Amino acid sequence: MKLILTSDVETLGKRGDVVDVAEGYARNYLLPRKKAVKANEGALAQAEAIREARIEFERKAKEDAERLATQLVGSRVVIAAQAGDEGQLYGSISPADVVEGVKRFTGIELERDTLEITKPIKAIGLHEINIKLHPDVEFPLTLDVIPAS
Repeated sequence: MKLILTSDVETLGKRGDVVDVAEGYARNYLLPRKKAVKANEGALAQAEAIREARIEFERKAKEDAERLATQLVGSRVVIAAQAGDEGQLYGSISPADVVEGVKRFTGIELERDTLEITKPIKAIGLHEINIKLHPDVEFPLTLDVIPAS
């Protein structure tokens, strides 16, 4: 049965895609949950418009991510934290601390889920984290953790 997806279905496709599925899957899962509609002439034209809009949205999102990345690549963000005499922090640097530091130093507001901190930052010094703004746009950012006075 030919259907047009009205929302993303993880194992099947993205919104606007025309898919061919078993009748039972369509009748029992996709159609009742309004994740798809039956493909007919008018619906196919609408699906093409939805697919083109999705492609344009994804292209714009990638361009925006690349623009932000060019502004942030090579910059160093300084974060002050309470530390002991040996350079160990009393806590750790959280993603919220990194987002606040980036906003303070560059004026760019990031989302916490774009940060990839592989291990907790618990010491004074330079630390490198990855920022993934888009599936195709990923870059390192250097954090300079200094003792707070």
